[in-house]
Amino acid sequence: MLEHFYHFLIGPPIETKQAKEERLNKIRALAAFSPDALSSIAYANQEIYLGLALAGVAGLQLAWPIGLAISGLLGIVALSYYQTIHGYPGGGGAYTVAKENLGNAAALVAAAALLLDYLLTAAVSLTAGVEAIASAFPVLWSYRVTLALLLLLLLTILNLRGLRDTGTIMAIPVYLFLITYLPMLLYGVIQLVLHGSQPFPATALPSVQPLTPFLILHAFSTGCTALTGIEAISNGVPAFRPPESQNAGKTLIVMAMIMGTLFIGSVGLTQFLGVVPNPDETILSALAHRLLGYGLPYFVIQISTLLILAVAANTSFADFPRLSAILARDGYLPRQLIYLGDRLVYSNGIILLALATGGLIVLFNGDTHALIPLFAVGAFLAFTFSQSGMVVHWFRLKGSRWVIKLFLNGLGAFATGLTVLVIGMSKFLEGAWVTILMIPILVLGFRKIHSHYQAIREQIAITEPFERLGTNLVKRVVIPVVGINRGAEAAITFARTVSTDITAVFVEIEPNSGETIRQKWVTIWPDIPLVVLPSPYRSIVKPLIDYLDETDRQHQDGSLAAIILPEFVPARWWQNLLHNQTAWLIKTTLLYRRRRMGFQRVIIDIPYHLRP
Repeated sequence: MLEHFYHFLIGPPIETKQAKEERLNKIRALAAFSPDALSSIAYANQEIYLGLALAGVAGLQLAWPIGLAISGLLGIVALSYYQTIHGYPGGGGAYTVAKENLGNAAALVAAAALLLDYLLTAAVSLTAGVEAIASAFPVLWSYRVTLALLLLLLLTILNLRGLRDTGTIMAIPVYLFLITYLPMLLYGVIQLVLHGSQPFPATALPSVQPLTPFLILHAFSTGCTALTGIEAISNGVPAFRPPESQNAGKTLIVMAMIMGTLFIGSVGLTQFLGVVPNPDETILSALAHRLLGYGLPYFVIQISTLLILAVAANTSFADFPRLSAILARDGYLPRQLIYLGDRLVYSNGIILLALATGGLIVLFNGDTHALIPLFAVGAFLAFTFSQSGMVVHWFRLKGSRWVIKLFLNGLGAFATGLTVLVIGMSKFLEGAWVTILMIPILVLGFRKIHSHYQAIREQIAITEPFERLGTNLVKRVVIPVVGINRGAEAAITFARTVSTDITAVFVEIEPNSGETIRQKWVTIWPDIPLVVLPSPYRSIVKPLIDYLDETDRQHQDGSLAAIILPEFVPARWWQNLLHNQTAWLIKTTLLYRRRRMGFQRVIIDIPYHLRP
């Protein structure tokens, strides 16, 4: 029943040979990889407004120049990543580029920065989406955490269904957003041309802080969140249909042009039309209200904003699992993240991202403004490592027009590196310190995992010829039993095939219960001794462990007694809750005990499957 429900929810398994059929064309790829980049205008514009509004009207007059500066930075970064796509068609983005050109240390820092960026992108996109719809329906403000978690659950299920399904479904909100927002911005430009600009109402925005260079830099740094997501396509080149690099490059250019149009258009109209939002309203909601009123078009805009922000987290779901798999393949993350699930997606990475994102949403109470200070540091740090690595790449490779390529990536590295410093300094005390602290912690974790896998490889590797072991490996066998039953019978039957020295052990929890068992035991298995261990503290595991240690010391036969565990397996998963899992407790305890007397204990599990 559970299997049928799983396949209904996620879809039936897909054969590995169908992987190429699951790749994306440019239309679906734009929908799958661009939501974060396209929707970032929502929270980027909001943060620019909130930052400059502290200085009143004088501060808001700088929104347009700051928007132009960020748009110029967008162009530089887009051209730089276009070079990266063609230089590294295998994907991996900043991690792969840094690893091959700057070394492992830089690569791990870039990877940590990217993973944090993807995590924060998912959380910010979902909370901002809920805030967008709550601006139209204020009654929803108090339910924003619940709504964000429901959207997260839906997005997780969609991504677990696979690339093609995700790309098709994501196309709906992405293109709905474009066909509603772009005409609205065009209409706003026409209104601006016909009626001229309008000043901000002086009484609506009292100044609470002086307009200082620090305040301007702070607004610029928060506005730089508009660039997050620009790197997604370079990380996901293998998801495109052949020719991968060409299709990915064209999609990146189109995405960057749309990003620039949406961002500079919305920032410009907000300033030149003198738009000021209400307390429980976002700046884009106020702009839509100013242009469209409160009729049906306004609500369509707000719904499309919710949808694009909700699926913006899909950029993280597309790239976080892929980067995690690359790191796991290199031995820096758990191996479970390498493997594709039933639907040819990295299911474990998707689930890991969903759990971490849900935790952030709950921890920050669904507040986008509280999450933003942690944002962008990781993205721009990864940008810097990627572009710096590409500079080294072109310098080593040379080739056609390498000087121009080197210059473009060098310009990108300089611009993004400078932006990292600005963001780090202006937002440090507001929360950027958390991200800055987490990056080295993650790098240390990567190295710890890598050293663990390296130690395992050294321990299990066969480096010299070894003697063939004999066939009689088990000298003594101990079978823990809870009574006389089919499980004990199966364990004894198997034990007779591997040893002639077999002992059954019964841990007596209730006084005198052992003697009752013994009287019946000798009539069924007279040749198998039954040892009854009293347990005054009602523990099953400790008396058994003490018995094993004592008998091993007594025998001194060059080995430890093997344990054969009879284990009942219920027919239904929920039936496990009705049993005390004694075999599991014994098995777990013995499994994690270190070597005793220089030997390893053999543990053999004998399952007995129960009928429904």
